[in-house]
Amino acid sequence: MDMSHPLEIRPLSSSASARWQVPGSKSLTNRALILAALAPGTSILEGVLHSDDTRHMRDALTQMGATIKEIGPTSLLIKGGANKLSAPNDPIFVGNSGTTVRFLTALAALITGTTTLVGDKHMAKRPIADLCDALAQIGVEISCPTGCPPIHIHGGSCTGGQLSIRGDKSSQYLSALLMAGSLADSDLEITVEGELVSRPYIDMTIRLITDFGGRVTETAQGFHVHRCHQYNNRSLTIEPDASAASYPFAFAAAGGGTITVPHLNGESLQGDYRFVDILTRMGASVEKTPHYTRVSATKQLHGVDVDMFHVSDTVMTLAAIAPLCKGPTTIRNVANIRIKETDRLIATVNELQRLGQQVEHGDDWLRITPQPITPAVIECYSDHRIAMSFGILGMLAPGMTIADPACVSKTYPDFWEDVKKIYTAAGESCNW
Repeated sequence: MDMSHPLEIRPLSSSASARWQVPGSKSLTNRALILAALAPGTSILEGVLHSDDTRHMRDALTQMGATIKEIGPTSLLIKGGANKLSAPNDPIFVGNSGTTVRFLTALAALITGTTTLVGDKHMAKRPIADLCDALAQIGVEISCPTGCPPIHIHGGSCTGGQLSIRGDKSSQYLSALLMAGSLADSDLEITVEGELVSRPYIDMTIRLITDFGGRVTETAQGFHVHRCHQYNNRSLTIEPDASAASYPFAFAAAGGGTITVPHLNGESLQGDYRFVDILTRMGASVEKTPHYTRVSATKQLHGVDVDMFHVSDTVMTLAAIAPLCKGPTTIRNVANIRIKETDRLIATVNELQRLGQQVEHGDDWLRITPQPITPAVIECYSDHRIAMSFGILGMLAPGMTIADPACVSKTYPDFWEDVKKIYTAAGESCNW
């Protein structure tokens, strides 16, 4: 399917009842790849996500000396060990993958030599100074002149000890420190200043560290990372991506019918699974079982006033269906989305206004008051979540054209193919 040109989406004329199998979690895949690469021996990862972001992580770890082989459609064999990794001679290209650059910055502190991380033009605008400053506090020599990539990490001397870091910028900074900190020369005491954003992602990281044999305990000030001699190799199954699942869930809730996402349930390690609770508040029917989650439309959704500090990757999903709701939708406490792939707050405001919506906003909030939708071409800012969020709106309302449909490859390369299956399930054809 050629997605190199703008994609006009025709809404379905009838509701659908279908299964929507979303791919494996990007967050879990990239964390598991880091830990498996640091663990001596062989680890097996099942259900992994294949996307631009995970490809950058795999390529980087291979450059550093890990062996990664595909042994099935979504299965990887990883042979690793911290003592087998080394700084490559050439710079590592991370594209615009935030998890890759942040996790590798901390990992590179553990291995001898100078590791250089570079990205694309968008990555060159993404701040990482807070993480660099935190690593410098524990003896890591690191150079990042602009506060954004490129970064030069002179590794081999990660002493452990004490450091402090702001908690309101990105949970990925802290996750990077937790994963690398287990292999520092001594225990690591981390003080988190201010409120910790996206806390469920930290819980996810700690769970995976524990699964691979590490130990992290929470303290009154932050976290204590206990030094371990090495991580343990293991087998791990990656659950479906809860952030990606927000799109089929939103489609169903806003009038698309009934969508079942298999293998994703209330035991999920991912905080973005809580998006279904927001949909429940708005009037959707949500069924949670051990084997699947099912969302159905019951009536027109009503607007909601919600703090999305801990589920910020689903902000645009909610904002995109807000024009279909009865009454305004207010999204609060989401300043951290302004340093993602783009300034997502302003980008969302711009595109909703392009669609004729009444939108008010501040530094960390926006409020959408529904208006008749004006047909428009949605600019994507090279941001996969804008394309997918407004793609869902296009399945429900006329006039939507996605300017850069190919950008979904960052985390969900088969998104448009999966959308096409929903049209088929409804007995209709789409126009691509």
